[in-house]
Amino acid sequence: MRKILTAAAVVVVASAGTAAAQTKWNMPTAYPDSNYHTQNVRWFADEVKKATDGKLEIVVHSGASLFKMPEIKRAVQTGQVPIGEILLSAYGNEDPVLEVDGLPFLAAGYDQAWKLYQAQRATLQGNLQKQGLLMLFSVAWPGQGVYSKNPINSLSDFKGVKFRAYNAVTARLAELIGAQPATVQQAEVPQAFSAGVISAMITSGATGVDTKAWEFSKYFYETEAMHPRNGVLVNQRAFRRLPEEQQRILLNIAELAEKRGWELMQKVSNDTKATLAKNGMTVAAPPAALQAEYKKIGSAMVAEWEKKAGAAGAAIIKAYRQ
Repeated sequence: MRKILTAAAVVVVASAGTAAAQTKWNMPTAYPDSNYHTQNVRWFADEVKKATDGKLEIVVHSGASLFKMPEIKRAVQTGQVPIGEILLSAYGNEDPVLEVDGLPFLAAGYDQAWKLYQAQRATLQGNLQKQGLLMLFSVAWPGQGVYSKNPINSLSDFKGVKFRAYNAVTARLAELIGAQPATVQQAEVPQAFSAGVISAMITSGATGVDTKAWEFSKYFYETEAMHPRNGVLVNQRAFRRLPEEQQRILLNIAELAEKRGWELMQKVSNDTKATLAKNGMTVAAPPAALQAEYKKIGSAMVAEWEKKAGAAGAAIIKAYRQ
């Protein structure tokens, strides 16, 4: 009996040791499972679990089911969750550096969006670290376009239009084109259109597919205005508590997830526009004169942003334009 009890005690101790060695992280994200950002985040979580033999498990909570997107950054900072995914530009009111990727017509297209990210990266990481955060990786959205219930052929067509804003930059854009900004999160877009809260918006083809834009909008104009980015953030204290080997694995797989996410973005950009057209939406470039007006507004917004962002902002723009 003593031998049996001793053996049982060994099993209990061993089990306790195994349990102590396992870490489970809850990870909120605002986007649905159908979205490529969420799919990429799930790939990242699966690869981390495999590479650590299950000792670090990241449980993804999609569709704003755990926290709404505006709440996620604070939740990671305060340790309510150790990791989360945010739209960086949504927090531009906290730090202008976070919103440079959301400035319209500053960096249009994959190559320019990547170049802007490289110009911003060091300053962005440094600012986040001061807040107790580490950005593991960042992935862009496809080029943003204008969705509308009615044709948009000139700036005058925006007069009085209720225009969805998802950050300070898009709210300012709405004002400059003569529309009325209304803050609406992605998950609320279909309801907001149905209720008349908004009748136009600027966002990616991916968001259009996620929200089934053809059910409430007729037109998608390919302005390719900007490529806002999501960022996967981790609480630095939680990161430092991991064994060094797990820290290394997390960083290595994050690098792979970033590369994979940018490649997905390029494919999704074409696929989603085809899906919008297939479902009856008019997908077209805006009239040339209107596109020229958009670019003038974009230049004015970049100038405004540089004044707000100060020396750090000027350095980012200079590095990007070199």
